[in-house]
Amino acid sequence: MDTSNEAKDLLESDTQKVEVEDGAASPKMAGMLSEEEQEELSNDLAKVEEEIQTLSQVLAAKERNLAEIKRKLGITPLNELRQNLTKSWEGMTSSPAYKKTSETLSQAGQKASAAFTNVGSVITKKLEEVRNSQTFKSFEEKVENIKTKVGGNKPAGGDFGDVLNSTANAGVTEPLTEEPHLAKDEP
Repeated sequence: MDTSNEAKDLLESDTQKVEVEDGAASPKMAGMLSEEEQEELSNDLAKVEEEIQTLSQVLAAKERNLAEIKRKLGITPLNELRQNLTKSWEGMTSSPAYKKTSETLSQAGQKASAAFTNVGSVITKKLEEVRNSQTFKSFEEKVENIKTKVGGNKPAGGDFGDVLNSTANAGVTEPLTEEPHLAKDEP
């Protein structure tokens, strides 16, 4: 561009120090320039501002054209967002940090699962040991004896819950004895 070369030549030829305050040339600078130089710089300024305006208009037209092409292709902002999120997700999941974290969490889950399985096995084993112990068998026999005494001769068997229920019900069905009437002060 010719105007930018001219402005560059002007700046290079001027070896005097220019003081600038708040982005504008100081009044001292304007006084050191001849009227011809000031007029030339003003013209250059107007041309640059016009070029900026033209470029802004061209950019706006290009953006409208881009939007129209996307519309014709069926690319919506939501589709673009989805594509961006998909690309980001793929980028993240392929990163070494994600892979390492995923692997670590997978191993931790497997270890936790194994630990829960072991705990369940230990509890089951302990309950079987308790059920097969002499103390439990003795308690079970006593409950059976109570059941037989309270409920009569019923077939043996049934589970522990049935035994407890029948024992509880047997206590309720016994006849109640009347308590003697306490004499009140009668006139």
